[in-house]
Amino acid sequence: MKRCIDLRITRILLVALVMTGACEQRTVEPEIRLPALGFVPATVQRAGDPQAGYDALINRPYITCGVPYSAYRRSASRSRPEELLPGRSPQNRDLPYLFTSRTTEKNVRLISSNCLLCHAGYFNHKLIIGLGNEFLDFTNDPSVNAEQMGTYIEDEEEAREWKKWADRIAIIAPYIKTDTIGLNPAVNLTFALMAHRDPETLAWSEKALMEPPSEKPLPVSVPPWWRVKKKNALFYNTEGRGDHARIIMLAATLCTDSVEEARRIDTLAADILAYLASLEAPRYPFSINAGLVEKGRILFEQHCSRCHGSYGTDASYPNLVFDYAEIGTDPGLAKFFTSPENIRFVRWFNRSFFGENSRGEPAPGYIAPPLDGIWATAPFFHNGSVPSIEGVLDSASRPRYWLHPEEPSDFNQNTLGWNHRVLDHGKEKAEDKNERKRIYDTTAKGYSNAGHTYGDPLSREERSALIEYIKTL
Repeated sequence: MKRCIDLRITRILLVALVMTGACEQRTVEPEIRLPALGFVPATVQRAGDPQAGYDALINRPYITCGVPYSAYRRSASRSRPEELLPGRSPQNRDLPYLFTSRTTEKNVRLISSNCLLCHAGYFNHKLIIGLGNEFLDFTNDPSVNAEQMGTYIEDEEEAREWKKWADRIAIIAPYIKTDTIGLNPAVNLTFALMAHRDPETLAWSEKALMEPPSEKPLPVSVPPWWRVKKKNALFYNTEGRGDHARIIMLAATLCTDSVEEARRIDTLAADILAYLASLEAPRYPFSINAGLVEKGRILFEQHCSRCHGSYGTDASYPNLVFDYAEIGTDPGLAKFFTSPENIRFVRWFNRSFFGENSRGEPAPGYIAPPLDGIWATAPFFHNGSVPSIEGVLDSASRPRYWLHPEEPSDFNQNTLGWNHRVLDHGKEKAEDKNERKRIYDTTAKGYSNAGHTYGDPLSREERSALIEYIKTL
């Protein structure tokens, strides 16, 4: 689906959003306590109002720096109807869903990305809030376009606001450039911001206060928001423990320069979390073979429910985290959080405002996620390495190299994934730049599609029945 918004502006502003949640943690000098594998215990969460949370999510300026409106308007096209959201305030009404407007104390109107940049996506030509956007392009250097945006600005106050934003983009840009389209650098983005902030005051420093993360972000697929209501800890390796509302407000760390400002933004957090927890997975929009569903349900209960839970009238979710060696999926992300060289980011979180009522306890493994609406969330695994549910259930069918589609417009109802091209080569043999950035190479570090071979013993007919049942989740 073609965007009406200038893609250049989208690339510039997308770095303002950290809302994939990024990576959070808690500790000072003592050793970080790695949680036990297995059951993840629940934590009492703050009460919130879902309706107020929706309003805060789409109208309130929790990202407080951005591009002056005058520059945005000169370089962006008019929004299309499918990009607009109901319930937006007058100053946001004509903006596409992924941008929010605010006016500073000196009467400068700014445009910033909001959480929906990464956490809203299209399926069957319909925008779905909470669906991870697997088609974002982080393969370019955003600082180049951020500097170019300055050419549209003439007013002195606007120039000051633009410079604050552009300077921060320039500092974090080396850490958020991915190799492949569709992958999200939120982990690296958050760690890069931590490296330039004092954990106790949240004051920004142009000079890094601790060693920043690697300039090679590990691949991360954005999970859907409707899982929030079921999970006792956030993120793939359950590092987000304690107050989930406080954790998700790490989205504001690009521009939040004091604890006082962070507390103000935190007043929105419980309501936003309540809204996320109110979301339901979309219903499968195509036909379903009812004759296969019951057979698939039985197979699911036999082979999948112990880890991923049961569905229907007696639904339950076990909240189990497993050692990455047991699952066999790429261990890169789990090792990244728990490695001695990266534990400094866990300590930063736990010493900071965000760690007051939350804590970072990354497990040495991955949680088996709820599967509500799983059919809509391709590609699969935490690193987006498997393009279809069929591949999840049959490891032999997973391609080593495959070309990520450019737009969410060609869904395969038989495999439950986006139609894609299987290749016999990696990026080094790509014909042009556009193709190169769309090649998913499972031989690269962190990109492996190995593991989770639990469906391999099934017959083709059994997999087909299981896929049919998964459409009902």
